[in-house]
Amino acid sequence: MAPTADRAERLHEPLPEIPQKRYFAIGEVSELCAVKPHVLRYWEQEFPQLKPVKRRGNRRYYQIDDVLMVRRIRSLLYEQGFTIGGARQRLREMPKPVNDETLGPDAAMSGSKSTAPRGREIRQIRSELENILKLLDD
Repeated sequence: MAPTADRAERLHEPLPEIPQKRYFAIGEVSELCAVKPHVLRYWEQEFPQLKPVKRRGNRRYYQIDDVLMVRRIRSLLYEQGFTIGGARQRLREMPKPVNDETLGPDAAMSGSKSTAPRGREIRQIRSELENILKLLDD
């Protein structure tokens, strides 16, 4: 199979759910967004909105907002056909989405700072309901 056909097939596969954690290594972001690490490093130079935290030995640590931004950039470039310059311009114009289909169904609860407290409340309520179900089953 040709490399371009393989890439086209991967573009239509759903992206994995973003785990609830504070920091992600570049390899994890690569897997979560279906983008190779060298592409992520290149995008950091091209998109000022993408700024992972750098620590020990210049290691990159991405936060959930960074992962969501990578998914937005990926969608603009690979799915919607924008050029780098066009995607950069579109990101400047776009409001930050709360829940975008290209980010997956749980994007609102797993990424945006404005929805993070609501996401925590929902997880807490879910946990309490699961505990109630366990009590009822006993």
